[in-house]
Amino acid sequence: MNLKKIFLSILLGVLSFFTTQAQEVSSDESIISAGESTFKGNCSQCHQIWKVRIGPALNGVYERRTTEWLISWIKNSQAMIASGDEQAVALWEEYDKTVMPAYPFSDSEIMEMLAYIKSETIAGPPTPKVDTDVATNDAHKMGIKQSSKSFSYLLGIILCLTVVLITAVIALIISTKILIRHLRSIKDLDEIEKELVHQKVNIPKILKSTPFIQLVVFTFTIVILKTLIDGAFTIGVQQGYQPTQPIPFSHKIHAGQYEIDCVYCHTGVNKSKLANIPSPNICMICHSQVRTKSEEIKKIYAAIDYDPDTKTYGTNTKPIEWIRVHNLPDLAYFNHSQHVKIGGIACETCHGPVQEMDVIYQYSPLTMGWCINCHKETDVNTKGNGYYDKLVKLHSSRSKEPMKVEDIGGLECAKCHY
Repeated sequence: MNLKKIFLSILLGVLSFFTTQAQEVSSDESIISAGESTFKGNCSQCHQIWKVRIGPALNGVYERRTTEWLISWIKNSQAMIASGDEQAVALWEEYDKTVMPAYPFSDSEIMEMLAYIKSETIAGPPTPKVDTDVATNDAHKMGIKQSSKSFSYLLGIILCLTVVLITAVIALIISTKILIRHLRSIKDLDEIEKELVHQKVNIPKILKSTPFIQLVVFTFTIVILKTLIDGAFTIGVQQGYQPTQPIPFSHKIHAGQYEIDCVYCHTGVNKSKLANIPSPNICMICHSQVRTKSEEIKKIYAAIDYDPDTKTYGTNTKPIEWIRVHNLPDLAYFNHSQHVKIGGIACETCHGPVQEMDVIYQYSPLTMGWCINCHKETDVNTKGNGYYDKLVKLHSSRSKEPMKVEDIGGLECAKCHY
């Protein structure tokens, strides 16, 4: 029996050794990248690597806890607390008994996130974002100043030309009066010359003259046509559209101050044509614990029939009637996943500085011309995508310029209209 126990102990030790090795945090770039995507899409609203947010800072967490403990905690923290795990209970009490949702991640997904956390820990604390923002704002302000300066130069030139024109007209009028006065002083003028010198401007006659009427009609017609053409170009264009929403959700607070990744709430952006409007269930991940007394948060509770005191859900639910801000005509096809997941286009490219918007509005015109210009100017994201290998090779044989979206059929009508 003793030999059997010794054998089993050795066997368990060997299995434990290999299990530990299998759970070692990876440094593979592809795994880190996958972990970053999962982390930012699910965890970044409560956790940061180098500072405490709602939950603890995660730098070096793979050294403070075993991977087995971390996997169990992430999958179901409340079960570990209920089991009396000392570390779990201590962590729960340290952060004011804030409930961490249970996530149905696989072990490999959790290990990918740990790989990302490890890479960020090794890289060290990031440069304060304030500096980057200041630099960006300075560049933006400089661009505005340069644009303003160019406009000032143009306005100055127009003003100078206007002053010169007015001066010339005044000088011409004065010269004409002096010349007429001089001609009137001449006594030996014939009848025709006297008639010309002493003639007066008949304004009523001028206003009734055919040339003047034709000029007025022509000018009026041009103004009307210009107004109609400008109006036609604005049909369906809702740039700047900013409706009042049923709940005043602030992107400036959520995406800006708390740096919650867009993908966390707009879950369809990487896998669907639509980015989708977040459901109240996503709001409740945080707001079942955070700002539970807010009058605006109570509107979410009312929609899903949630009682924050008993933490129970009822059946009297009703939808939150959010107003869609960005609309495309039915004849236009746009796929978010194609642009965001495959193309690598940042949300801000089309939606603007959302992190600075208290009330969301349509930043870009979203017109066909705007899309076409983008397809003409945007390089195709071919990195790591074998689908483009032959296209890149073919394009490189014909041009030294980067391959643009228009080079792969991005201007074909059927790409967007079907």
